[in-house]
Amino acid sequence: MKKIIYILVGLLVASSFTACEPEFSNPVGDNSYTSGDADFSNYVAVGNSLTAGYTNGTLYKSAQENSFPAILAEQLKLAGGGEFTQPFLDDDTNNVGGMVLGTTPILPTKLVIDASQGGPERISQIPTIDVTNIHPGPYNNMGVPGAKIYHLGFQGYGNIANLPTGTANPYFVRMASAPNKSIVEDAVAANPTFFTLWIGNNDVLWYATSGGTGVDQNVAGNTNPTTYGPDDITHVNVFGFAYQQIVDALTANGAKGVLATIPDVASVPYFTTIPYNPIPLTDQATVDALNTAYAQYNAGIQAALQNNLITQAEADARTISFDLGANALVIEDEYLTDLSGLSLPSIRQATADDLVVLTAKSIIGVPDPSNPQLIHGITIPLEDEWILSKNEISEVRAATAGYNQIINDIATNKHLAVADMAALMEQMKNGLVIEDGSFYTADYFNGTNLDNLLFGLDGVHPTPRGYAVIANKFIDVIERTYGAKLAKVIPANYPTFDILPTN
Repeated sequence: MKKIIYILVGLLVASSFTACEPEFSNPVGDNSYTSGDADFSNYVAVGNSLTAGYTNGTLYKSAQENSFPAILAEQLKLAGGGEFTQPFLDDDTNNVGGMVLGTTPILPTKLVIDASQGGPERISQIPTIDVTNIHPGPYNNMGVPGAKIYHLGFQGYGNIANLPTGTANPYFVRMASAPNKSIVEDAVAANPTFFTLWIGNNDVLWYATSGGTGVDQNVAGNTNPTTYGPDDITHVNVFGFAYQQIVDALTANGAKGVLATIPDVASVPYFTTIPYNPIPLTDQATVDALNTAYAQYNAGIQAALQNNLITQAEADARTISFDLGANALVIEDEYLTDLSGLSLPSIRQATADDLVVLTAKSIIGVPDPSNPQLIHGITIPLEDEWILSKNEISEVRAATAGYNQIINDIATNKHLAVADMAALMEQMKNGLVIEDGSFYTADYFNGTNLDNLLFGLDGVHPTPRGYAVIANKFIDVIERTYGAKLAKVIPANYPTFDILPTN
């Protein structure tokens, strides 16, 4: 992961999409649809995995067919839109997802629901998509999974020779018009008359999904993206410079479009599924044993307080105590005062202000193989990678706010529309009632009510139904800003997950 910058953090997810013929929630005669002040004859979508149609942990053809730009393009056709080309993974005949370089898997297969196990799992097939099978563009869908803002301008990001150094992206390698073309160059070469731009999510998301193990380059003051690690937060100034260049390039010939804001990471199930206090204790003997185990540590914290090494508030936060009922996880926190001189670790119990990453479900409550009394999250503090602490959340949100201010300012200066995806994702998190009265939720897979889930099994990317909701949001914004009249789609007509049959 540290070596290959284009691979998204491994998630517990996967799913399969099948294409749908569009059905409209407000059907009227074709001559009633208009483009208003916009020209939809050549729509180009620029972005990352959310634009490509990535879902349930990977990308595959049926998922691409249900990307939000593909859904939107079908509606734009009714108002003068042209053909919409995508870099289809046609060699993935079974919609397995993943990718190989020769015989070496380099990207994971999709996740599906295993009916016999009652949960998600990755398909155990070898991917058939070979990165060397080039399908040169440019395409109308220029969504490249894994891309950060500064990757869009990198020449060589689609050069297969750069894969070993992690400075190329296998998805873009397969679709770049030439090895040393950039994503922006190919998007401009597609000659857009209208575009959508949704980029910047990965510039904070990878830091968040890593549990904050990367570097916040805003704090570091580093504006040289060539030195960034894959899990770093992009400096706001780097984001602003790159974003302005991208928009300038896309609008150089008069194209209009929609810019999309960056959602809060806490709006996706990857960070909201596991509570901070998932440890149930039902007998007093266990409670007493745990409190005894931490008694010496707590005494050390009080000694640090008495010697004015920490404040009362920090002493309270660092004191570890268990009771009957639901108990908070014990976690490491690098933002605490360093008390290693007193042989005290930087640990505390989690609070509601912390977020537990979805993948922590694989480690919480698991005993150490060499000592079953040592249990992760209880007597073994969870390492940084499993928790996005309140301080790390603040860093992510500060960067996100900075990015969104830039997006809104550029949209105003360029007279472009803005799709507030931050607000939409927050609505999706809390549950969403759409035009046909259907209720959708962002709850993570729990074995029931699969048809109303807006997010896939990776906890980050929408299901096809979620992408349909997103497409309708873009339609709302296009109609409001450009005076167009378009038809919306019915999300219920789009698929959710693949379910493996019970053996």
